[in-house]
Amino acid sequence: MTQTNDALPRLGQGFYWQDIHVGQKFRTFRRTITQADLVNFIGTTGMLEAIFIEDDYEAGAIRGGRPVPGVMTYAMIEGFITQSMIQGTGLAMLELQQTIHGPVLVGDTIWATVEVTAMRPTSKSGRAVVTSCIEVFNQRDEKVMTYIAKRLLAGRPA
Repeated sequence: MTQTNDALPRLGQGFYWQDIHVGQKFRTFRRTITQADLVNFIGTTGMLEAIFIEDDYEAGAIRGGRPVPGVMTYAMIEGFITQSMIQGTGLAMLELQQTIHGPVLVGDTIWATVEVTAMRPTSKSGRAVVTSCIEVFNQRDEKVMTYIAKRLLAGRPA
């Protein structure tokens, strides 16, 4: 018996909005941020601020290491979410509210929890606006960032 490619389940497929519910929580994998990650990120984005590129920059020495941009921390967590929760079903990031609670340094290991806090089906194409609260932690379980994301998610195919 031969199956067409469309009939096979897709590995890594994200959730359709009908497959999740308000109050549901998830935990991401963990990732240690390396010096190479920082160099690649600031090289790609052009964020060549002294705090990120100078070995003896005063603020870095005070914090006990080289800080990474907050947007890099956010982007790495969004990578986890994209690769799992919304792969193939995420249609758009509609709104983002972010609070940074503390620095993330090269060598820190970050991870996050994702809680679905609201869901509103749209009138178009079976889609829904899904709001989530994402809390990001370091290896000491210290909360370093919180953000609220409103995304447009696809509905289950008919």
